[in-house]
Amino acid sequence: MDKLQKLALGSIVVGALVLALKYAAFHVTGSIALYSDALESIINVVTAVVAFFAIRVSAAPPDANHPYGHHKAEYFSAVLEGVLIILAALSILREAYFGFLAPKPLEAPGLGLAINGAASLINAAWSWTLIRQGRAFRSPALIADGRHLLADVVTSIGVIIGIGLALATGLTILDPILAALVAVNILWSGWGLVKESLSGLMDEAVPESVLVRVREAISANAEGAIEAHDLRTRHAGRMTFIDFHLVVPGQMSVTDAHDICDRLERALKAEVEDALITIHVEPDNKAKHAGIVVL
Repeated sequence: MDKLQKLALGSIVVGALVLALKYAAFHVTGSIALYSDALESIINVVTAVVAFFAIRVSAAPPDANHPYGHHKAEYFSAVLEGVLIILAALSILREAYFGFLAPKPLEAPGLGLAINGAASLINAAWSWTLIRQGRAFRSPALIADGRHLLADVVTSIGVIIGIGLALATGLTILDPILAALVAVNILWSGWGLVKESLSGLMDEAVPESVLVRVREAISANAEGAIEAHDLRTRHAGRMTFIDFHLVVPGQMSVTDAHDICDRLERALKAEVEDALITIHVEPDNKAKHAGIVVL
């Protein structure tokens, strides 16, 4: 089991612990806002399980049916997580509506807030770990899980502040109103995850800053070639796919052209970690006099 899978497994354990704490906070207070926080933690556990299996699948080597690997499996995990977040938000809105119609006083609010605060601290530490490690390993599933937990931390802080205001003012109706606001925030978070994951499934190109580095690396390391054109890039989980056409003199030997390609691959992999590179070599009569000029 590699480090990514261990982190994903850790998310399941942390999620279960936080869920237990937040449900305990809801149980002792009867707060709809704390219920909304606990419900989101259920989604955290479910999505952590999905992310774990998605990362295991994405780590599998290429096979006859998937010659380019299984890297996109992580995007499906992130999309599913976004959908589940949206469903949780709708459930919270339903409870908030009924709570608004018949608000109830809170029981043992101090104990409930203390338990919820402890759960939020655990979530904050783990979300920071997931986002940092997800970026280091370029894992969409881990980053999505970390961002979701971070959104959960923000909403938990809002819940704690809101319940504190409800207790201070005696306005029990603030509890369902706060739960509704949490639901809206969760909806926004879920939509962001779905949108970002769909861009990966649709083979969106690398960011412009990365594309500039790729072009510069090709230009500076293609000595002996004439030009490079039709550059294309896309992401698939941790992998970045780069392909382009390289124009060389028509009389150049296959060995010399291959040496240039090897040099380009080394340079590009130094610039873009986990890059898979395809270079199509063409003779000089295929030059387009456009694209990347060789320095």
